[in-house]
Amino acid sequence: MNLEPASLGQWLERIERLHPQTIALGLERVGRVKERLCLEPNFPVITVGGTNGKGSTCAMLESILHHAGYRVGCYTSPHFLRYNERVRVGCLELADAPLVRAFGEVERMRGDVALTYFEYGTLAALWLFVEERIDVAVLEVGLGGRLDAVNAFDADCAIVTAVDIDHIDYLGADREVIGGEKAGIFRTGRPAVCSDSSPPERLIRHATNIGAGLLRIGRDFGVKVQGKHWQYWGPRGPRNALPHPALRGACQLDNAAAAITALECLRERLPVTVNDIRQGLLRVERPGRFQVIPGRPPVILDVAHNAHAARALAANLADMGCAGRTYAVFAMLRDKDVAGVVAAVAPHISHWYIAGLPGPRGTDARDLERALDGADIAARTLCPSVVDAYAQACDMATENDRIAVFGSFYTVAAVMDLLERRRAARAPEVEPR
Repeated sequence: MNLEPASLGQWLERIERLHPQTIALGLERVGRVKERLCLEPNFPVITVGGTNGKGSTCAMLESILHHAGYRVGCYTSPHFLRYNERVRVGCLELADAPLVRAFGEVERMRGDVALTYFEYGTLAALWLFVEERIDVAVLEVGLGGRLDAVNAFDADCAIVTAVDIDHIDYLGADREVIGGEKAGIFRTGRPAVCSDSSPPERLIRHATNIGAGLLRIGRDFGVKVQGKHWQYWGPRGPRNALPHPALRGACQLDNAAAAITALECLRERLPVTVNDIRQGLLRVERPGRFQVIPGRPPVILDVAHNAHAARALAANLADMGCAGRTYAVFAMLRDKDVAGVVAAVAPHISHWYIAGLPGPRGTDARDLERALDGADIAARTLCPSVVDAYAQACDMATENDRIAVFGSFYTVAAVMDLLERRRAARAPEVEPR
């Protein structure tokens, strides 16, 4: 007798085993189960793809729409500490019980279709959004675009953020090829927004060929910094005196401009005011993207795991300034451009604490050390784990220094988990009434 799992943890273990491959691109499997589930959303869908910046763009869309009074369903990946982070309604993570219910429904309807972990989660999230009667869905593409499970759902407006080289085993090592994959989320006759200042020609050509209404940053919309504020300009005129987003980094203005442009395109169905935009930008949250943990020394958490993201991290470190030394806690996956990340950030690092990551995709610390050798970096220490690397960095850092944790979601998650457990241990016990 094959009993259904009773807990979310048990469900996640099951769906991890369901498909022999962690990543298997294609829409045929998810499309078949989508049809069996009768999943045809009756709410607007905004899909966000790209190499970097898509999570931040989703967060800004979610925050602005939430402050405009809409019931927003937001689906993102991956997560740091809890699977629940991936599926939010009303800016709140869904609890275990509805996720268990959704997984059970997908399981009952999939039949003999072997879904991947991400496909399973995508179908469960959309099923829940229908059940929760949301007003609008914001969906983050997992990998690529054209063949990603999220693309089984037609976008009313699609956004492609910065395009660069990543996931070369699946998307190719050429920016033009990758741009063509990202453009696969565009739809005929519907608005398409691109916040890459130099978009690949294949992306532009695909939008033209299918008749998508492509809006490009720098040509159709853009950003003008005005001291402590900034101006958005776009098809319907300017939005003045906007606050800088609560997310750090200059690149976030391009992400914010893309989000505003998408909302301008959908204004007939999802009207928002300039005050909604201001409040949404001020209150947006996105952990792990140049997230500064206050204290002495400050700790910077950044998932930067490709050269493009690492260059943004380097620029943010330079802008932030530091009176003392910068210690890196660094670990990456083996299918990433380790050398490119090291080269981008190296000028801002005083000493590297490097660790391996477990699992088949994890990079051994000695492999990372070879990348540092290639960059002629001698100031480094090999550590048995990310947590140990962080502990050693903390031991060395003074109050005028800073610690930068980066290289992978797994790297940041390990330190996040440690910090959360420490906070929980310090929290006073609540006396029962």
